[in-house]
Amino acid sequence: MASSADIFAPGFQSRPYWWEAYEPPEPGEDALPRHADVVIVGGGYTGVCCALTLREAGIDAVVLEAGRPGQGASTRSGGQMSGGVNVQKKALAAVGESPEQRETRLAARLRDAAASMRYVESLIERHRIDCGWQKTGRLTTMWLPQHYESWKHRMDQLNACTGSNARMIPPEELGREIGSTVYHGAALIEQAGHLHPARLYGGMLAAARAAGARVQGNTRVRAIERTTGGHEVHTTRGTIRAQQVVIATNGYTGPDLGDLHRKVVPIATYMIATEELPPDLAASILPTNRAVSESRRVVNHYRLSPDGRRLLFGGRARFTPASEDTTARLLYRAMLKRFPQLAGTRITHSWGGNVAMTLDAMPHIGGSDGLHYALGCNGSGVAMMSYLGHSVGRKIALRSRDPINAFDMGEIPGHPFYFGNTWFLFAIGSWYQARDAYDHWRAR
Repeated sequence: MASSADIFAPGFQSRPYWWEAYEPPEPGEDALPRHADVVIVGGGYTGVCCALTLREAGIDAVVLEAGRPGQGASTRSGGQMSGGVNVQKKALAAVGESPEQRETRLAARLRDAAASMRYVESLIERHRIDCGWQKTGRLTTMWLPQHYESWKHRMDQLNACTGSNARMIPPEELGREIGSTVYHGAALIEQAGHLHPARLYGGMLAAARAAGARVQGNTRVRAIERTTGGHEVHTTRGTIRAQQVVIATNGYTGPDLGDLHRKVVPIATYMIATEELPPDLAASILPTNRAVSESRRVVNHYRLSPDGRRLLFGGRARFTPASEDTTARLLYRAMLKRFPQLAGTRITHSWGGNVAMTLDAMPHIGGSDGLHYALGCNGSGVAMMSYLGHSVGRKIALRSRDPINAFDMGEIPGHPFYFGNTWFLFAIGSWYQARDAYDHWRAR
């Protein structure tokens, strides 16, 4: 294995690999409007998709972003996209809920999760967004044999509700899919794939602006005050009066936005990009060019770059703040455990960003009295957060008080001892990592 000093390629950069093709634009100096029908706080996938939907309905929309539009998770993620898999995996039973009620609720969420992927595909097609979308499928690789057995029982429901065309791949056949021997089979979701997340965002932003949405960066929201007939949104550049406000900040939700920061848990996730690999080596790692995620508690995920020349490897390398070179070393070590044939390969980019987890492990839209939110991607942001932004926009346009979809389910659950401080993540994350390692050692 290369020493820590040898793993970095000349010109190594602590910034997203994706920004080589599309970098979040520098904000302009446009004057802040004094009035808007709807102000959207957060300029990622959620915010721009909400604005696009509102403008297509003839509603004035202004998006406010604290930094550069899209500089958060929307241009930093792994770019994997599927519909329904994570919702099914994370669904929890509600208090007092019967098994029949849980199954009905889960089926509705699965259908809407599948709709999220179709929505993003429709945007790509309608606005001709060149984002390298490759519908090559996704593998959930099994860390333990019992994970394989558990997933087998989920296939019928997943296929019935989402049309995922999912099937199990037994361990003895997995070598055709992935050049690693650490897994105990996999679940293949054929209606899934991967794309360039930053170029997708750039296309969404261009579509929203072409429809007439105003997206303004370097405009941090300091407070939202309810007033007669609407709200006053106080920012670092002035105040905007709006009839309605949408909170779309996800893993970057702070205390300036009320108590929503007590309902979501921001978790940092990290990625590395390798240097260009020899074609035969890249093909040996992922011969079918699938996206990959694992069944571990602390998940690693990876895929080839859109041109098939690099491996992009990610996961929760640290549960406390750490530099990009530190997390790069940790991810490099994890990558070699899966693919020892990559020893000596160097890293060109290392970066991180925040996702937002919720205490019920579900995405949420909701709100009342003209203050709406779309939060909690739980690590599935490309399709889900885009769709939730679109859904909030539809709900506002329709002036509906009824749930717009299965994720519109009232308040996000909180906890009396969680105040937005994530001090506990180090202990929980370290315990989960230790359990993953021990369980895998026993299984092997």
